[in-house]
Amino acid sequence: MKKFQLPKEISRSNVMFFAAAVVLFWIKTYSAYKIEFNLGIENTLQQFLLFINPISSALFFFGLGLLFKKRAKLVIIIMDFLLSFLLYANIVYYRFFNDFVTVPVLMQTKTNGGQLGDSALSLMSVFDIFYFADTIILIVLAFKVFNHIQESTRKPFKIVLLFSITAFLFNLGLAEKDRPQLLTRSFDRAYLVKYLGAYNFTIYDIIQNIKSSSQRALADSSDITDVENYRKANYAEPNPAYFGKAKGKNVIYVSMESFQNFMIGYKLNGQEVTPFLNSLARDNNTFYFDNFYHQTGQGKTSDAEFLMENSLYPMAQGSVFVNKAQNTYHAMPAILKGYGYNSAVFHGNYKTFWNRNVMYKALGYDQFYDAEYYNMSQENTKNYGMKDKPFFAESMPMLKNLKQPFYTKFITLSNHFPFEMDPQDTDFPAGDFGDDVVNQYFQSAHYMDQALEQFFNDLKTSGLYDNTIVVLYGDHYGISENHDDAMAKVLGVDQITPMQSASLQRVPLFIHVPGVKGGVQHQFGGEVDVRPTVLHLLGVDTKNFMEFGSDLLSKEHRNWVLFRNGDYVGQQVTQLNEKCYDSATGQLAADPAQCKDIDNKVHDELDMSDEVVYKDLLRFYKPQGFTPINPDDYEYLGKGKTKK
Repeated sequence: MKKFQLPKEISRSNVMFFAAAVVLFWIKTYSAYKIEFNLGIENTLQQFLLFINPISSALFFFGLGLLFKKRAKLVIIIMDFLLSFLLYANIVYYRFFNDFVTVPVLMQTKTNGGQLGDSALSLMSVFDIFYFADTIILIVLAFKVFNHIQESTRKPFKIVLLFSITAFLFNLGLAEKDRPQLLTRSFDRAYLVKYLGAYNFTIYDIIQNIKSSSQRALADSSDITDVENYRKANYAEPNPAYFGKAKGKNVIYVSMESFQNFMIGYKLNGQEVTPFLNSLARDNNTFYFDNFYHQTGQGKTSDAEFLMENSLYPMAQGSVFVNKAQNTYHAMPAILKGYGYNSAVFHGNYKTFWNRNVMYKALGYDQFYDAEYYNMSQENTKNYGMKDKPFFAESMPMLKNLKQPFYTKFITLSNHFPFEMDPQDTDFPAGDFGDDVVNQYFQSAHYMDQALEQFFNDLKTSGLYDNTIVVLYGDHYGISENHDDAMAKVLGVDQITPMQSASLQRVPLFIHVPGVKGGVQHQFGGEVDVRPTVLHLLGVDTKNFMEFGSDLLSKEHRNWVLFRNGDYVGQQVTQLNEKCYDSATGQLAADPAQCKDIDNKVHDELDMSDEVVYKDLLRFYKPQGFTPINPDDYEYLGKGKTKK
């Protein structure tokens, strides 16, 4: 038998160096999957796919080095470092967001990066050097072991490319067997990483973003027809008992940063964490929704704003505020402009954060009071801007000077990850649950509760209180699944089950309407539902607007709420990670087919909302009586001046 030999023209040292790089990178990536990510591995096939999915990426990217001659090892080292950096970026991002970095997220970094530094540093560890250990080893090997350089041809790369494609197709075939329509029906990035790997997911994400960029150019007015028909078929008539009961009143929205519903009524060592919000939940003129869920994606606070004001779902990747700020919208400020309302936003951070200075023009906000209007001293600031108490105090004179009726929004900041408070700002005790982030959450939530009570008292003193609707909402979760061990102690359970994890996505919604009897509301709802609810209270019928929300007070309100990843929670059944649960018992449903009907509606609704957002379809639709917004009419100059 003829002995196999590498062709003479192939550099033996380059090939061996390439092989060492692939093996080291493969081991490092698989270790990261097991240590850092919770990907929901459920069977042997998924475990096998997780093990093999780094191979195709490693073969392809490191194989590019074999195209070079004397610089092959250098190119392989550079590729290893870049891929390691991408992996580590995903690790740090996942430690808080339980999600993966996408191209739109990288675009968001251009606007938010400087202010995200502290949070990112708090998520890093000296032990993270492990994720670059293979790069260090390769540098040593290049100088000490594989230091003999010979010229090579492109033949090794062609062989490696063939193996890379074969490995990927084999991987994809097995993935499709376990999860059919993986690339066409998946809204959850965790599925893509679990089945295809972090690096192939990035390639997929780039392709999807190129595709979405071209969608707007190819869209035309006929594309809005299906959305319009869906809207008419699913419109929930206003409840006559509440329609117009707040007509002509001012409207104030307050975004409660990272505030989750489990805090309402919670006592730490016998002390109420949020006594003011607890009292508001019992207030006769306040609707408190205790089955209300956030529906944000990667845009977090900005996604919540988008949902609340447009009744459209956020993007699957990135933030609408950053990536689709040039679109046409029919937002709350623009709608109420036709009813004589003046609009303004109050925010103790700079106007470029989350690209708000651009997006707010598209939404039709008349004024934007950002950090330039506040005393941003070291004593007054923390995390991402101004502390809540001085923020509300300094906002009141500006609020009182607004022409009425007004529609306004206040964005709080103090209750933000990692939740550490300055000692002089609170004497409330920290928790004792073995997790600093969770422990500090109780202190920052208590501080925010005090700030909100101060704000309500100032509204009463100013004379605005009796003529103003106040809507307070938690924008998104504060404690991620990475802190489930501590959260199990907080909730007094052995472990956090999937149903409990879904329940922790509940955020409080309070709608305080002077003179209107409220009470605790148990119906299921999400942020997409708030716009039609508030507009109907104001006497504005939303039937002609393209929205996906359903009036929470309507007798026809649906009994389920979806998440951006395609999961949903319902009154009877809940679907999480493609498993169907009985909502009452929290156990797997006896008949999984019970979830199919709502599952189809969820995917149809997300698909249609994406059509509207990605294709900018609202530019083709003008509701009766609505005056379109021209963003060029607005300019936020600072110091209270607005050029129109």
